[in-house]
Amino acid sequence: MKLVWSPETALKSYIDTVKLKSVSICQPQQQCEKFKESGVAELLSSMAAGWNAKFIVECYSHGGPIAASIGLAVAARNTGARHVCIVPDEGTRLHYTKALAEMGVSPPPEIVRGEAETVIKSLDGLDFLVVDCRLRDFARVLKVAKVSTRGAVLACKNAWQRSNFSWFKWNMVLERGTRVVRSVFLPVGMGLDIAYIGSRNGGGGGGASSSAGSSKGTPSRWIKHIDQQSGEEHLFRETSF
Repeated sequence: MKLVWSPETALKSYIDTVKLKSVSICQPQQQCEKFKESGVAELLSSMAAGWNAKFIVECYSHGGPIAASIGLAVAARNTGARHVCIVPDEGTRLHYTKALAEMGVSPPPEIVRGEAETVIKSLDGLDFLVVDCRLRDFARVLKVAKVSTRGAVLACKNAWQRSNFSWFKWNMVLERGTRVVRSVFLPVGMGLDIAYIGSRNGGGGGGASSSAGSSKGTPSRWIKHIDQQSGEEHLFRETSF
């Protein structure tokens, strides 16, 4: 199997997230603090639900906005996914659970305390991962993450706050042999860097597509890549032999 996109589920999760934000009762300054990651909640919610994620994992930094968590919680509710949030200590856990409760998020995600790099190694088969680039070792978290055999979506939030923005390349931080099907950088919140990891066996609907392509000759597909720095769009043709 592989991840399959569902626009209907994505739209439902997007709308549910907007509704949750609109009915939340907060003071104006609290509202601003919780949602200063403008658009992040809706985007991550629709992506996680649209790809029908079944195991969602996020890494939370103390005192940070909870917009991403709200969107992911809504997505998990729509897809029946397991949702785990990794926090560094007890103080962060208390702050996080209180903030979610104030926003009316139910049910809350599972919360695991510990170093993100250590905890992520024990979570096997995740298919949607959100990492905060403000974490000192966020690249190591990406490298050791155990993604599902059907593929995964990896997202780095606060990407503009990386210590050295220009050095980051997905093929440099992920485990050798990981197949990055496509990646994109979006100017949402403080920057979202997103990569789609292909299934290990190329299963799912891929077999049917290959058969159809074979009847017309050598099967191929086009891959689009957008350069993070220049914004230029490149198209590559991948041919199977």
